[in-house]
Amino acid sequence: MIRWAIVVFLALILIDAVAPWLRKLGLGRLPGDFHFRLFGRDWFIPLSSTLVLSGLLSLIVRYV
Repeated sequence: MIRWAIVVFLALILIDAVAPWLRKLGLGRLPGDFHFRLFGRDWFIPLSSTLVLSGLLSLIVRYV
């Protein structure tokens, strides 16, 4: 259980560090990435970007 918590924590740190670079590439602004304001907070749901990154990582893992 603690191992999964560490993996999730490290993944979140990695995603947070790489997010500005990915935004420069256009990820996070695809049609299907939802950004809205609710209860005074900004919410961001990157559905399209998640699918694109998942597909790219799957191709990399399959062919490397």
